[in-house]
Amino acid sequence: MAATLEGLEHDDLVRPATGRDAVDGVQAELVAEPASVEEASRVLAAASRAGKKVVVVGNGSKLGLGNPPERVDLVVRTRRLDRVLEHAAGDLVAKVEAGVHLADLQAALAPAGQWLALDPPEPGATVGGVVAANASGPRRLRYGTVRDLIIGITVVLADGTVAHAGGKVVKNVAGYDLSKLFCGSLGTLGLIAEATFRLHPRPEAAAVVTLQVERPEQLWEAVRRLLRSTLVPSAIELTWYERTGRLTVVIEGIRPGVEAQAAAAARLLGEVGEAEVLGPGGAEARWRWLRRCRRLWKTPACMDPAAAIDGGGGARCRRQPGALPPRWWP
Repeated sequence: MAATLEGLEHDDLVRPATGRDAVDGVQAELVAEPASVEEASRVLAAASRAGKKVVVVGNGSKLGLGNPPERVDLVVRTRRLDRVLEHAAGDLVAKVEAGVHLADLQAALAPAGQWLALDPPEPGATVGGVVAANASGPRRLRYGTVRDLIIGITVVLADGTVAHAGGKVVKNVAGYDLSKLFCGSLGTLGLIAEATFRLHPRPEAAAVVTLQVERPEQLWEAVRRLLRSTLVPSAIELTWYERTGRLTVVIEGIRPGVEAQAAAAARLLGEVGEAEVLGPGGAEARWRWLRRCRRLWKTPACMDPAAAIDGGGGARCRRQPGALPPRWWP
């Protein structure tokens, strides 16, 4: 078994794989950790010439998606592609490398009062993994999905070719929109090296309104009333137990608006069942708990009623023993 790839013998880019580098139980032969787009291009070009089967891995939080690979010759890890390349606060745009952890990106944007409005359930997700898995999180109801927020991308194709698409302005219609093509591609089209996103102002305040439901008809009526009202929730999530469920509605924005909308949502939902507005501390605690529940699921859309209603949540769910039951929406 070769310890490197032809053409990279004098570089420190490739090493033999260990047991920790297995992908879904399939042991890899080699591991590469490029630190730049140029190094990633050289690695994939060498792998292509050698006929190697390649798997791209960020932090490995979504390796359970899809079927296990038949063979893994080379694992390309993006952990060294970890720089925030540009943050144009005035334009609400940020350009980052794929190996940046989403939490680190949010921390870098926070001093400017901005954030990338994505909240996938995996705590250690990287930006490249979020794009490759199209893992948007529950706030996609208000802010949109990864496809809606990404405006530019740099990818390295299987033969080492570097391709660019989009740019650093929101309204960009030049060329094919490869950025959206790579959303949800799960690494099958190439290595995502860089991505450019449009940002949003960080909400000043948040409130959580909960509704206890006992029948599916209550849930349908509650969601129907919310979506037909003038309220603008950031997320609507359902947690279902054996015989009862709890609908959680997240409202964000400036404090007076949040307080008014939370009170209105409580009145609206109170006509369907027992509704409650959680205070600032309770709201944060409730939202953290809900996110922990979502990590039991393999597919981020599994508990998103709004996505199910508008037809955007048709993905099949795999759940672990003891996890919450799947939604009943068709």
